[in-house]
Amino acid sequence: MLCPTSLGTGSSLHQPHKRVMSGFQRSERRNMDLIHWVGDLQRRWSTWRSSSATSLSTQVETESSGTGQDMLSLGHFPEHLVIMVNGLGGSPNDWKFADEELVKRFPDKVVVHRSQCNTAKLTYDGVDRMGERLADEVRSVVEKRRGVTKISFVAHSLGGLIARYAIGILYSHETVSDGSLDEELKGRIAGLEPINFITSATPHLGSRGHKQLPFLFGISILERTAVETAHLIIGRTGKHLFLTDQDDGKPPLLVRMTEDQDDIKFISALRAFKRRVAYANSSYDHIVGWRTSSFRRPHELPKELRCPYDDKYPNIVHVENGNLDNGEKLDNAVVTQTDDFEEKMIRGLTQVCWERVDVRIKKSLLKYNAHNTIQVRKYFWNSDGADVIFHMIDNFVV
Repeated sequence: MLCPTSLGTGSSLHQPHKRVMSGFQRSERRNMDLIHWVGDLQRRWSTWRSSSATSLSTQVETESSGTGQDMLSLGHFPEHLVIMVNGLGGSPNDWKFADEELVKRFPDKVVVHRSQCNTAKLTYDGVDRMGERLADEVRSVVEKRRGVTKISFVAHSLGGLIARYAIGILYSHETVSDGSLDEELKGRIAGLEPINFITSATPHLGSRGHKQLPFLFGISILERTAVETAHLIIGRTGKHLFLTDQDDGKPPLLVRMTEDQDDIKFISALRAFKRRVAYANSSYDHIVGWRTSSFRRPHELPKELRCPYDDKYPNIVHVENGNLDNGEKLDNAVVTQTDDFEEKMIRGLTQVCWERVDVRIKKSLLKYNAHNTIQVRKYFWNSDGADVIFHMIDNFVV
């Protein structure tokens, strides 16, 4: 029989050893749990990447078609195709809110396709290559969509330049007769009737100097550094945006895109649309400046902005229909090369009539994210810009 003393002594001798083993086991268990957790996270990440790559087309197609897909069983198809184009580093999901609201408003009239060919780092490839990819994508979509007769483009930021290049490639014209001796040339985009061409915070004049890239605050040394280094960060797109791509003695691409070229009819394509609209942030956009997104000369910027212009759209502060012919006020003999490029681009773009809509995201808690809020890129963060989307939809010609 064991005496209490020996039992107590035995317990005191073995318990510390038992506690050490227990602590070691708990440590091992935590390590194993951590290893399993990291492994599971890696598997989830790999699965998400592969599945997103294979299902992106299906996912976006379903979302962008909206209730248009429901018409298949009835034999009825929306006749108006709307192409939505994302900006630098973006994705098709950037236009999700606008897509859903547009289809909700015109469920049996429009089918929306959010472009998938220029996303993430692919947006560093240059405006011309991205425009060619978008043109190919549009042709493919048109071939698959039965009953489509009209086409519109809605583009954000860099996407506006991509869309302008693409429509130049897709442009054609046909002779239309009304039965009399009069014949008329009708422009077509991918064989369809062009209706709306809408850009939102697009750097139509590029991003070079003159506070066109607002977060540089107009500081000369910073703007010069940006010109010299942009291509190291965003590739050929940087050269195009900062007008440093003067290959073979040709003017920069953005300058050439404001005139019809022998092989690509940039301005004829724009002119073919029934309406052209440029939404521009008048402030709080630190990515794209007001002048470049509305392609105005400094003295043409509205001096007084009503806030709001219409109570229905609290962030719309100015609406302008038509172009101002103020180019003669510039003395081209004393302007810099960049000024000369800008003037050529402004004169080229204003060969056709534009509606300009000026936006000020002022009361939002995230007003300094105006570049994304004007598009409602992520509804949770950018919902304060919803009235801009509703303004676009209310004035959309179907």
